[in-house]
Amino acid sequence: MSMNFSALGRMVRRFPRLHLALSAVLAITVVAMALSPESGESHSQRSQTVTLPKPEPRAEAGAEARPVAARETAPTPAPARPAPVAPEPDWIELEVQSGDTLSALLQEHGVTAAQVHRLVNGDDRLAALARIRPGETLGITLDDQGELNALRYHPTRVQTVKATLGDDGRWQVKSETREYQRRVRFAEATIDNSLFLAGHAAGMSDNLTMQLANIFGWDIDFVLDIRNGDRFRVLYEELYLDGEKVGVGNILAAEFWTQGRHLTAYRFETRSGDADYFDSEGRSMRKEFIRTPVAFSRISSRFSLGRKHPILNKVRAHRGIDYAAPSGTPIKAAGKGKVIFAGVKGGYGNVLILKHGQRYSTLYAHMRGFARGIRVGSRVNQGQTIGYVGMSGLATGPHLHYEFRVDGVHRNPQTVPLPKAQSVTDNEKPQFLVRAKRLEAQMTLFAEAATLASSNVL
Repeated sequence: MSMNFSALGRMVRRFPRLHLALSAVLAITVVAMALSPESGESHSQRSQTVTLPKPEPRAEAGAEARPVAARETAPTPAPARPAPVAPEPDWIELEVQSGDTLSALLQEHGVTAAQVHRLVNGDDRLAALARIRPGETLGITLDDQGELNALRYHPTRVQTVKATLGDDGRWQVKSETREYQRRVRFAEATIDNSLFLAGHAAGMSDNLTMQLANIFGWDIDFVLDIRNGDRFRVLYEELYLDGEKVGVGNILAAEFWTQGRHLTAYRFETRSGDADYFDSEGRSMRKEFIRTPVAFSRISSRFSLGRKHPILNKVRAHRGIDYAAPSGTPIKAAGKGKVIFAGVKGGYGNVLILKHGQRYSTLYAHMRGFARGIRVGSRVNQGQTIGYVGMSGLATGPHLHYEFRVDGVHRNPQTVPLPKAQSVTDNEKPQFLVRAKRLEAQMTLFAEAATLASSNVL
């Protein structure tokens, strides 16, 4: 092979931009020729060097020519090693048996009573550990010296509380809550015996039926007002975890037909985070007082100014309502208020009197006892358990004697007008109306589908 290097040099000087490319091509060609086994040349011949003419550097207009520095290739960094992952501690799972206490469970694993005391008192979220129940599970880890350094437990199926002992000897507590998967369900029924039996027939749990009663409890006395033929519809949530149904959530919308009245209620959460039920116009379903402070009892004696006392056998005004119920049935506060009397009052036995604002007060008599924490000066919320049905004082059987007073005057608890609570604000009214219409449409679709399914079955 022959090559005219002089001509090639002139070409490079004429076209300096081709210098680098040609240099690379010629170098590869020469090396290939030198290494080719077919060339027939000796090792000394293959090792000779070919020198090309060196082109002059090309300077940009208006600038001095600068020597081209040799390009250095940075060494390729070694791939970074992943940070070591701390091994998961070995959790010891403990199941609470009947009769177990937290102290006894932990002491079986060498945890001292002093450690248990510091744990339970280290954070409000850990105080519930003192009230563990059979069937619950706890997890603990111990350090190399056998000291307790971490604990986890589940107050509910969706909540996990984990406590870790810090270097300063204090317990650091974290709480995590899983979200339920929620599915909307529909139920409807016609009452031919009782609300609870109708709810069962519609596939509703007792908890859900109680929710329904609480929503309409301001307008309907479920002891007196319910009639055969009354009916209701309910749109509610079912709660699921990992595909398994674990309970019912909130009622989203409800309708009730009774004695010619059609009542509707929609659940709405305000911007402040409070959730309540309102009618189709945004008026609160909740009045200042609940009509019946004992759930689903029968009336054994009504409000009367000429009633004959069953024990004293003489005519004496009965300025309240007697609700017969099993001993121990919880009694609810009819409204938010303050305890102004808690003690024994003659033939009334154990009596609790609540004051609600300036004008209203309620009295609860013949109680078996008061709920924990209820004493003079205590403040209670509406619906809070304040005591339990009993037969203290002059009573022929367990019942609640309930009185309602306005400006100190006894009024019939069944018929006294109950003031409305706060309704949806004007600012949130448009948002509420949109939600109510959406829930109403959902209710209608479910009802139509249920009617169609029923007709197909028939």
